Amino acid sequence: MIPSDLLERLISLPLFILSLTLHEWAHAWSAFRLGDDTAASQGRLTLNPLPHIDLLGTIILPLLSPIPFGWAKPVPVNPARFRRGVSMAGGMAVTASAGPISNLLLAVAGAVAIGLVYRLAPDADVAAMPILTQLVILNVSLAVFNLIPVPPLDGSRVVAWLMPRGLQEGWRQLEGFAPLLLIAVFMFGGRLAERPMNAVFNQLAHLVRLIAT
Repeated sequence: MIPSDLLERLISLPLFILSLTLHEWAHAWSAFRLGDDTAASQGRLTLNPLPHIDLLGTIILPLLSPIPFGWAKPVPVNPARFRRGVSMAGGMAVTASAGPISNLLLAVAGAVAIGLVYRLAPDADVAAMPILTQLVILNVSLAVFNLIPVPPLDGSRVVAWLMPRGLQEGWRQLEGFAPLLLIAVFMFGGRLAERPMNAVFNQLAHLVRLIAT
């Protein structure tokens, strides 16, 4: 018999793959819109999950970890190929933020669906409700975690764009410690993300109530 916690992760895995696929597609799409076709030429401008799946980060770790945790293959972006008028730092900030934004939009879509279920079938035992709830939780977690301003997470690209020029050299040196910083985020990031995640969940819960009543 499959342990209940492993069974829950197996059920959540398709949602996790969907969320990561949308995240990476959004990176590729925004880069393409800015003039960089690197990801598109490598088959990454697609909602087909297969080109985005990393065996360890997308399959194995999400099944083993007790919390939603993992990654997909990073989408290649070449800022030198952005069209004229788009700065490399600004283009990278837009491309990086597209991933978390896509996850927030998917979380909103999940919340809207939950609200509609409560409104249209309030007394029904809807099997889809746990799936929709998990979809919201996964995507809020992915969005907030990736916006933490620590290299190599997406939020660091936005910070690099907004940072005063005098601090940029020190920031670039800090990026050399990205693997260590990422380990620190995995260990302590829950505290950093807890307050913004709760704020987003509260807003989505308010949205659900507005739709349901």
